Amino acid sequence: MRFDDEADLPVRRGRLTDHERLSLLNARVELEDALAVPLGADRWSTWGQGEMGPEPLPDWVITSEGAVDTELGVVKTGKEAEVFLVRRELPGGPSVLLAEKRYRSSDHRLFHRDAGYLEGRRMKESRMSRAVANRTSFGRKLISEQWAAAEFAALCGLWTAGAPVPYPVQRVGTDLLLEFIGDSDGGAAPRLAQLRPDPDSLADLWGQLREGLGALARAGFTHGDLSAYNVLVYQGQLVLIDLPQVVDVVVNPRGRELMERDVRNIGTWFAARGLRDAEGEMREMVDYVGGEAGLGWRSEEGGGDGEGGEDAGAGAGAEEKVMGGEGV
Repeated sequence: MRFDDEADLPVRRGRLTDHERLSLLNARVELEDALAVPLGADRWSTWGQGEMGPEPLPDWVITSEGAVDTELGVVKTGKEAEVFLVRRELPGGPSVLLAEKRYRSSDHRLFHRDAGYLEGRRMKESRMSRAVANRTSFGRKLISEQWAAAEFAALCGLWTAGAPVPYPVQRVGTDLLLEFIGDSDGGAAPRLAQLRPDPDSLADLWGQLREGLGALARAGFTHGDLSAYNVLVYQGQLVLIDLPQVVDVVVNPRGRELMERDVRNIGTWFAARGLRDAEGEMREMVDYVGGEAGLGWRSEEGGGDGEGGEDAGAGAGAEEKVMGGEGV
């Protein structure tokens, strides 16, 4: 049966658009903000919103809807994103420290390689495509969300593949919640660039790096912007971070070049710290990761300067201001 006053009502079918999904998320956030948050906390836990990390979940992940999040301070600030230390806890129950990485959007500087990164990526809606192309306020927000989504997807895949990366807990818009790499008191793990390891420790870290890059290569990737500034070392264990520019070395025509550049960029740091036969070690690692990726090539004798130009060496991390180390 149909009533006369229903004749002109539109019927909505199909999936929500990205814009509609974002509007619903904002409405949910406003509703939650209206609820009283326990004293001392900043918000209710965002668990269940956005994308979740890969299963099985580590046993330390708190999934209760009754949990709360408290911001404890800034871990790192940079021109592309900021990282905050967040405590997620169930009042009267367990708690865990997380690193919340917030990508900058319309009111901040943009990513220094966003044009190349976004090239070839299609958007479902022409309005969004035009906004990105014209770099409107809405378009810049979409760009930063694409970067966040790219890093979260990379972390999920690499974690599952056994690579030494932080566990990705969840993504909500341009914010990533990640495993905090540091101690239980909130002390962040130092970057590799901050260390002065002895010869034995240096050799051990080089071996860990070889295996870590091998894990990325077996998954078909290279970091894309690797340097001593986006590698953490905690309790002697190496962790790779900052992966929004991860490169598919099989489909990218510059895959070999970028893989070799990654090795030589960070290899230069090891060479400066006294790694024995550094040039030979770099050639061997290039051959190893190329083989693990199934590319079937060998590095040229004598190496080179890493083909990185001005983007090589310290990379983007050198331009960031570090505050008390880095936790993601």
